[in-house]
Amino acid sequence: MTSEYSPAASASSASPLAIWTDFGGVLTPPVDVTFREFSDRVGVPLYSLREAMRLVGEAHGTDSMGVIDIPLLDEASWSDELETVLAGTFGVVADLENFGDRWFAGRPANAAWADHLEAFRARGAFVGLLSNLPPSWERHRRFMIDDSHFDDIVCSYAVGSRKPEPEIFRLAAARAGRAPHECVLVDDLEKNVAGAIAAGWQAVHFSDADQAARQITNLMDAAAPVALATVV
Repeated sequence: MTSEYSPAASASSASPLAIWTDFGGVLTPPVDVTFREFSDRVGVPLYSLREAMRLVGEAHGTDSMGVIDIPLLDEASWSDELETVLAGTFGVVADLENFGDRWFAGRPANAAWADHLEAFRARGAFVGLLSNLPPSWERHRRFMIDDSHFDDIVCSYAVGSRKPEPEIFRLAAARAGRAPHECVLVDDLEKNVAGAIAAGWQAVHFSDADQAARQITNLMDAAAPVALATVV
């Protein structure tokens, strides 16, 4: 008797993993780079800008971006509060109108990472977008990378929760139809990586597209279903 693979008896070749990628800092250039470029563009010192964002967030009981990620304020109101703090605390007179338009001006998508995501889908993985994103920035996100690249999209403004809160990870896993340990977050922020791990997920701390792709590929290889042999 010989052993050979029977297609009917073989396990599915689809990956059991759900790969959830962040947007800002992963599918875009690093956030620190964008901060520097934006600071120069609007003529506001980088330290003052970051501190104003932190102070406005703190005043609303959250962090720098939590104010508009849920959102607690619309973009225009948030920009007005930033201008007030910049003038009152730092003596900086600034015009931050149309903040999002100027934040995304000339900001390219990370094409290398988008290509890797397509390769993961080709291997049968579920690929989703999991982002802390203000509603007014959604059109910029779609311009950079449209919805067709993803099996599902979970954004903070739409679900009322944001990374690293446990609820957004619970929701994303349910939407993917995967157990927490079958979900992988790819994110550039350590606090979000830690939040995913605390929620029972796997996680990759993103530095660049090739580094993250190698780590994801290793996870997919380890999770790949094993074809069963049939004795004939």
